[in-house]
Amino acid sequence: MRRLDRQAGIALVVLGAAILAVVAFTTPWDLLRGAPSVPPDPARDFTAAEIARARAFDAATSVPAYLSLGLTVVFAGLLVATPLGARLLGRLRGPWWLRVVLGVVVLTAVVELLRWPLGMWFETELRAFGLSTQNWGSWTGDRLKSIGVRVVLLSVMVLAIVGLARRFKRWWVPAAAGAFVLTVGASFIYPVVFEPLFNDFTPMPAGQPRTRLLGLAERADVPVEDVLVADASRRTTALNAYVSGFGATRRIVVYDTLLAAPEKEVELIIAHELGHAKYNDVLHGTLVGGLGAAFGAVLLFCVAPLWRRPLSDPLAVGAVMGFLSLATVLSGPAQNVVSRHVEARADLHALDLTRDPETFISMQKRLAITNISDLSPDVVEYVLYASHPTAPQRIAMARSWELMNIP
Repeated sequence: MRRLDRQAGIALVVLGAAILAVVAFTTPWDLLRGAPSVPPDPARDFTAAEIARARAFDAATSVPAYLSLGLTVVFAGLLVATPLGARLLGRLRGPWWLRVVLGVVVLTAVVELLRWPLGMWFETELRAFGLSTQNWGSWTGDRLKSIGVRVVLLSVMVLAIVGLARRFKRWWVPAAAGAFVLTVGASFIYPVVFEPLFNDFTPMPAGQPRTRLLGLAERADVPVEDVLVADASRRTTALNAYVSGFGATRRIVVYDTLLAAPEKEVELIIAHELGHAKYNDVLHGTLVGGLGAAFGAVLLFCVAPLWRRPLSDPLAVGAVMGFLSLATVLSGPAQNVVSRHVEARADLHALDLTRDPETFISMQKRLAITNISDLSPDVVEYVLYASHPTAPQRIAMARSWELMNIP
């Protein structure tokens, strides 16, 4: 066993080094080198009423968000550190694979039932501030679909872990390889399998807006197959767009809520998203995610001896799920650090492509006001939740770019 532990330890070091190497070489750590520094200042671009509204929204939604996060962490910790999972699943009967799947369903149902009132609280605040357009039926349907997708993916992962642990002593080897393949595969199929579960997509009608967006993609040297409109207005008033998929599945997706915005602002949003495609951000993120999943599989093998129950036992499902949940939460802040730099590079790409900092600033103001973005998050919120720079930070970068590039 010590030999297996040493081998797994070496694999952890190698995978950890690979993750750090990919992150180090694909993350744009130093943008706008030599540009004049412009400090972010919400008061320069937003009125006192807009700042107050953003603070009020943050205060109203932070409590249910933090409670939901805390409940998730506590429940996951109990599954990892106590026999709670085994006790909850002890009465399940049937072949091992059925008990594994039922275990995932039962434990997911328990935590989601606990979190359900917090989700309703959060949704109520979204409606109070005019961000949600859903009724309780559609909200429930979306939430159940999201839970269903998560249950399917979790069941596949946990079934693989338990099944491999029942068959191989060095089960971490195929588990790590499988985790990598599953993560990469899910990234490729998500746009065509999972996205349509939550939105209907229709091709943007032929006309000047579509022509301009396709021309923008051509100027950015980013091939896209189509421009689609998502029916986001049935769920939200928020504005958004993104470039989705790889190769033959790559398409520009525009929220229908964005169609009424000025064309130049829409183009800048798309130019930002095309920057992600140009620099292969999704591909790099998928690679890091795959390596992280493989790292997690090996780490699970290393910590499994600390539990009384072997992972080959279906009653260990709770410990595995708790481990996966804690790993997701704990890795979030590091992912946000990388994401903020990647998003800043996409902003820079939009500025380089359009050379229109004035519209970029007006676009950021529109997004922040409409989406009620947090203009000055505290340190905890910034670390836990901020996957993008704040609107004042993005506006400040645009002004730095302008000072360096516009005479």
